[in-house]
Amino acid sequence: MEKSKDKLALYGGQPIRDSYLPYGRQWIDEADIKAVVDILKSDFITTGPTNFEFEQAIAEYVGAKYAVAFSSGTAALHAACSVAGVAENDEVITTPITFAASANSVLFMGGTPVFADIDPQTYNISPDAIEPLINSKTKVIITVDFTGQPAEYDAIMTLADKHGLIVIDDAAHALGASYNGKKIGSIADMTMFSFHPVKHITTGEGGIITTDNKKFYDRLISFRSHGITRDPSKIKGKTGPWYYEMQDLGVNYRMTDIQAALGLSQLKKLPAFLAKRKEYSRKYTKAFENSTEIVTPYQHHDSSSSWHLYILRMNGSSLKADRNEIFRALQKENVGVNVHYIPVYLHPYYQQLGYKKGLCPQAESLFKEIITVPLFPKMTDADVDDVIAAVKKVISYYAID
Repeated sequence: MEKSKDKLALYGGQPIRDSYLPYGRQWIDEADIKAVVDILKSDFITTGPTNFEFEQAIAEYVGAKYAVAFSSGTAALHAACSVAGVAENDEVITTPITFAASANSVLFMGGTPVFADIDPQTYNISPDAIEPLINSKTKVIITVDFTGQPAEYDAIMTLADKHGLIVIDDAAHALGASYNGKKIGSIADMTMFSFHPVKHITTGEGGIITTDNKKFYDRLISFRSHGITRDPSKIKGKTGPWYYEMQDLGVNYRMTDIQAALGLSQLKKLPAFLAKRKEYSRKYTKAFENSTEIVTPYQHHDSSSSWHLYILRMNGSSLKADRNEIFRALQKENVGVNVHYIPVYLHPYYQQLGYKKGLCPQAESLFKEIITVPLFPKMTDADVDDVIAAVKKVISYYAID
């Protein structure tokens, strides 16, 4: 990149933008608001028929037989680990480059997260790193489709079949993504999608598990509602038409019909949302692909990303500033950059559990060099241009001559 003479806002110069642009933001329109208001005026505002309708719509969209909605993506992962039978002394292999919920869901069940290093190109969990970690205690593999790019499921599902393991896909980033022509949500034994406001569609807070396994489906339904059933075919005793039984230990992780109505309305707009994300990602890649100072995201030939995040990797050998200084400089330009993620085992809580720095060298190297730039459908072309201008301004300032 050419050396910019513009003074960085970090050092008192004029910022690229007058107003702050966040890295993500929901897009709620009048149709969404009406859908929620209609539910508020109805007989059901907690879990009811709209919840089931939303579950069916998500299952149909991803090509799965079943879907079970939850109060959050974390709740959904907790449920999936419970249904998979994770317990004390069990090990679950997962990636460190993810939000803490992926591994925390293992801890909730008394299991032990085992972190496998990432592929340095895709930033997803490496199948080659998984296999040496499999032993007699291994019960589950939790993949993460980081940034929206699917993990390498041909290799991972083959490993799981070979060793009799369950695969849970944390697809919080990947609604609308596909691998080898199959939608994410129809590949792993259970797949979790998140509906947090920065995700592809939102229910405010919320998550869902999709699966083709009827036993998993029934147990997910039970787990999210205290382990209680009213299903006559499952009840062991009966004293009247009001009768219900708690048959397992569960929790209250139900999604409301208010949330589900918003989700149904949002789902209608998902194709347009995805198109915008892909369009803006292409613009970023075209703008930065010839830079020697930053690396644009690599896309695996078997995958089609849903582009939840756009990650730039700093090439330290070509820059005279580290990631943190570049991050601060971009923030001062009013571009709301972020970092996804701190390797999970480097968090203080995991350090107290005995995890050590150096466990996954590729993940730790990536963490030191990445910055997430804004990417969401409600951005305008001018917003995208501002991000590009800010990145070029900052990177050119710090580029080594």
